Amino acid sequence: MCEKVTQKVRKLRIAKGGLSIVAPSFMIGIVLLLLYFILRCSVPLILSACAFVFTTFTAYFFRDPERETGEDVVSPADGRILRISKIEDEDIGRCVSISIFMSLFNVHVNRMPMDGKILKIKKERGTHHPAYTEKSSGNEKNTLIIDSDIGKIKVIQIAGLIARRIVCYVEEGDNLKKGERIGIIRFGSRVDLLLPEDKVRVIIKEGESVKAGVDTIAKIHA
Repeated sequence: MCEKVTQKVRKLRIAKGGLSIVAPSFMIGIVLLLLYFILRCSVPLILSACAFVFTTFTAYFFRDPERETGEDVVSPADGRILRISKIEDEDIGRCVSISIFMSLFNVHVNRMPMDGKILKIKKERGTHHPAYTEKSSGNEKNTLIIDSDIGKIKVIQIAGLIARRIVCYVEEGDNLKKGERIGIIRFGSRVDLLLPEDKVRVIIKEGESVKAGVDTIAKIHA
């Protein structure tokens, strides 16, 4: 039993962009615990316990597990399929837009849906409406335009009401494999994936849950 627990601890990985929150809260807990032993006062002990609880929750929120990559086009984010629609995009043309809502309890790390080269990264400032509302179209976002085997595709990281920070791991010109980590949205929100309509067949439905890098959400036309 102890060996299994030890293996899980060794495999625990904190996402880049999350350690800056987890580490300080842990250190604060240690300092407060030391103060308790020095002062023998219950207040530092209570505050230390609160800090360790916060550390545990943030470590859970920023977990970054290793995964086996799925086939064809995989989901770029963990979460629930919020919306599937056909739209006209200025860079792709006629395309399928798949919106994935990420809750506080999903893994926050986003991944490449296909092999490709990052052609452009566009950051836009905006509002912070709930990601599941129509108003969220004007929210702060980070758009990655990717050159893939089926042409240009887009991954759009969208901030939400609670999620206020989008951390992008990649740069323009990077060549990445499907399933590689591309960024994180702190504390949930939404990720949109835009695919050329005539190149893929979407196989998931609205309301379904998906895992980034693992679950196939569209098949590529032969």
